[in-house]
Amino acid sequence: MLADNYPWLLEPNLLTMIIRTLLALLCAGVIGYERDAHGSAAGLRTHILVCIGAMIAMSTGVFAATHFSGDVSRIGAQVVSGIGFLGAGTIMVNRGHIKGLTTAAGLWTSACIGLAIGIGFYEAAIVGTVSVFFVERGLKSIKKRFMQNLVDIEKEHRRKEEDNYLE
Repeated sequence: MLADNYPWLLEPNLLTMIIRTLLALLCAGVIGYERDAHGSAAGLRTHILVCIGAMIAMSTGVFAATHFSGDVSRIGAQVVSGIGFLGAGTIMVNRGHIKGLTTAAGLWTSACIGLAIGIGFYEAAIVGTVSVFFVERGLKSIKKRFMQNLVDIEKEHRRKEEDNYLE
């Protein structure tokens, strides 16, 4: 196990939060990309936001257990499950198209960031916030450019097939 060889990876600090966030971005990104490729409503950004939020919630529990006595994670668990009702209110289905999933995931992640701040785990909140901002702003424009490149490639491929068919 990686943590056996590197026990510092289990400590709640800025370096481990950066590592955990990057891993959350990578893991959820792979799954979300695959979902996007199949036209799923919950795609790249949604999966990444949910994964980052869950990572922040779990890291906040570790931080709380390390620095406080009692079962402080119970409150966080209720917030995390309760935020689903708020998120559900932002999701709309109209003629088979789903809107608001990324908003719901963003709300849920924001709740987790709030838990981290509330318990004093500022590193998780800061790293999580930067990550969410990157997902919301940066990935949207990157995705648009990538998808446009795929459309252009597909158009070129179809044009070549038509040219070959006409010959």
